[in-house]
Amino acid sequence: MEAMINGIRLHYLDIGKPDGVPVMLVHGMTFDHTMWHPQIEILKQQYRVVAPDLRGHGRSEAGDGQFTYRHFVDDLVALLDHLGIEKVVLCGLSMGGAISLRTVELHPERIRALILCDTTCHSDTNEARYRRENAILAIKKDGPAVFADPFLQTVFAPRSFEIHAEKIDRIRKTILSTSPLGICGALLAQAARSDTCGTLGKISVPVLILVGSEDTLTPPGVMRAMHEHIPGSEFHVISGAAHVTNLENTEEFNRYMLEFLDNRA
Repeated sequence: MEAMINGIRLHYLDIGKPDGVPVMLVHGMTFDHTMWHPQIEILKQQYRVVAPDLRGHGRSEAGDGQFTYRHFVDDLVALLDHLGIEKVVLCGLSMGGAISLRTVELHPERIRALILCDTTCHSDTNEARYRRENAILAIKKDGPAVFADPFLQTVFAPRSFEIHAEKIDRIRKTILSTSPLGICGALLAQAARSDTCGTLGKISVPVLILVGSEDTLTPPGVMRAMHEHIPGSEFHVISGAAHVTNLENTEEFNRYMLEFLDNRA
C-alpha cells in the first residue's frame, strides 16, 4: 500500500485483524519492512500490523534526502492519522527503536505501549559521527556495496552468517537496492539525532526492552541502564543474537514479544 505522507510517497503494509490492537513495526537503518516478516506472520493472527518503509528506504520515496528524526516521527504519526489509528503499540529495532523513543517524547498520547529492540537513547559520540561521515563519502563515491558488507559484519553475530545465511543475504539485497540518497539521508539523521535519555523517566506506558547477548552496538549493559530508568519496564537478553535479534533468534524474540502484547498491551 502507498500513501502521500508529508510530500513523499510512503509504502507500508497494513495487515491482520482490522479491529485488533494496532502494532507498528519500525525497521532499522538501510532495512525495510520485510525485516519484520517472522513477526508479521505471527502478529497478523491476532493484531492489526502496520509496517512502513521509512522515507528513503524500501519502496518509500527519499524526497530531497535531507532527513532528521523529526521527519521520521512526523511520517509515522501522519500515517497513523491516514489509517485512522489513535493509539499504537510502537515496536522499533536499532534506528527504529531510537525513532520510537523520539515519537513517545513528542507524541506520548499516540502510544499505548513500546517495544525497544537493540537501540539506545544516546546521541552519537564524535567518533560515531566521524564513522557516518566516512560512510557517506564512501557511498557517494562507490555506491551502497562499499557500505553493505562491513555494516552486516557489525550488526550480525558471527555464528549468524552460518545458520542464518539466507536471512542475511536478503538483508544485503535490501541494502544494495536502497538508493544512495536514502542511505546518506539516514546516516545524516543518525548523526544529528538528539539524546532522549532524559525523557525515559517520563514514559508512562508499558515498555518491553530486548537486546542480543552479543550486541556490540547497543550492548546489554547499555539497554539495561535504559530499563532501570523507565518505570515498570521489562528487560530480556536474547541469547545467541547480536544487533538484529528478531532475525537471529526469532523464537525467543517472538515469545517475549507475544507475552508482552498479550499481557500488557
